[in-house]
Amino acid sequence: MSNALLYTITVLIWGSTWFAIEFQLGVVEPEISIVYRYGIASFLLFAWCLVRGRSLRFNLRAHAWFAVLGLFLFGLNYILAYRAQIFITSAMCAIAFSTIVWMNILLARVFFGVRAGWRVLLGAGFGIVGIVVLFAPRIVDVSLTDSVLFGSLLAVLGALAASFGNMASQRAQALRLPIVQSNAWGMFYGACMTGLVSLIEGHPFTFEATPGYVISLAYLSIFGSIVAFGAYLTLLGRIGAHRAGYALVMFPVVALILSMAFEGLELDGWIVAGTILVLTGNVFVLEGKSKAPPAAAPSTIVLKGSD
Repeated sequence: MSNALLYTITVLIWGSTWFAIEFQLGVVEPEISIVYRYGIASFLLFAWCLVRGRSLRFNLRAHAWFAVLGLFLFGLNYILAYRAQIFITSAMCAIAFSTIVWMNILLARVFFGVRAGWRVLLGAGFGIVGIVVLFAPRIVDVSLTDSVLFGSLLAVLGALAASFGNMASQRAQALRLPIVQSNAWGMFYGACMTGLVSLIEGHPFTFEATPGYVISLAYLSIFGSIVAFGAYLTLLGRIGAHRAGYALVMFPVVALILSMAFEGLELDGWIVAGTILVLTGNVFVLEGKSKAPPAAAPSTIVLKGSD
């Protein structure tokens, strides 16, 4: 599958999950919904691997990487993001999460020695400015109260957790760990860790048996988790976290387009200008040249266990 198709799948699916998440909030605690989402996703991936004859046996070192993926990419990231939207609007959350582009650039430099070219840096700048312009009318009346600042901090920390998860996935791929099985185990560990947090916090494991909740949960589990993460992490391994991460700047644009189509949002100059800036940044980032992340040395490669 081409990089362009992987990128398109990631952007379109994650851009539409904004609507699905709205149906998840309310009756069921956010952490519990995350447990359901990744519990279902990991079960389906495990089943698919068994049907296709893909080994699920790995050594302890591999499971350590899976646990890191679960902690940062499928657990802490979503706990912080869901909790942030209790205190701030989705618009401000989108702006906060767009900082992952810069976080990926910095962490890729720290962990892998990857230098982002000037085109990538310029494109990232265009993208974040574009996100601010896109959502400017929706945050102009927001006062910087303690709750808003706290929510913004949670969102930024969520983006940082996701960025660490990106680095872990890139390293796991360098160690030749297969993406599908890595995601299956990572989502399983993420669901378990989030479930443990829920138990500590005393959240009841309730379930909302309404069409909206069930359908949105199915969509988030299958498309938002299995398909989108599979596409994104494959792309990340090919072009690096600093470039693949720009997808997280693109998907708010998709969300706004869907909002205009289905929720009556009116097109205005802010949306046009912001979209142009984000798309311009997209061109710079994806066409930018940079050093590929280093491959693992043969002695450090973690192979799947024998059957």
